[in-house]
Amino acid sequence: MELDLETLRGLAQLLTENDITEFEHEADGVRVKLVRGPRATTTYVTQAGAPAPVAQVTPSGAPAPASPSMEPPADAIDITSPFVGTFYRAPSPDAPPFVDVGTVVRPGQTLCIVEAMKLMNEIEAECSGTITEVFAQNGKPVEFGQKLFRVKKA
Repeated sequence: MELDLETLRGLAQLLTENDITEFEHEADGVRVKLVRGPRATTTYVTQAGAPAPVAQVTPSGAPAPASPSMEPPADAIDITSPFVGTFYRAPSPDAPPFVDVGTVVRPGQTLCIVEAMKLMNEIEAECSGTITEVFAQNGKPVEFGQKLFRVKKA
């Protein structure tokens, strides 16, 4: 079973849209478990033979990760992390960031990388527009659903 970004996004969206609190699936030695609810949100993926992951949990009522709670304006969207991982703004330490505030983006353009379970996952723009905010810090952990970027739609 190939776990790509779109598959994980789809699973997370299905949970939210259908108010599902827990989902677990295993195929071809890959196990995916998504848990959400009022008490905590936990996401992890394991592969056969790999050590059990250390799941990151955000308890309800705990301070949110460093991202504003304000909803985006009507003409903007927030790009969020589809899973728990480490946020990288550039493809390598010595390379320039994929995007900065003011960068004009188009759908499918790479905005950043979120490393999860030693897999480098490119996070792409969902619409055309301009980056107005970068919420996550380079090299720091991000949570499932945490805001990464705000894009003002074109």
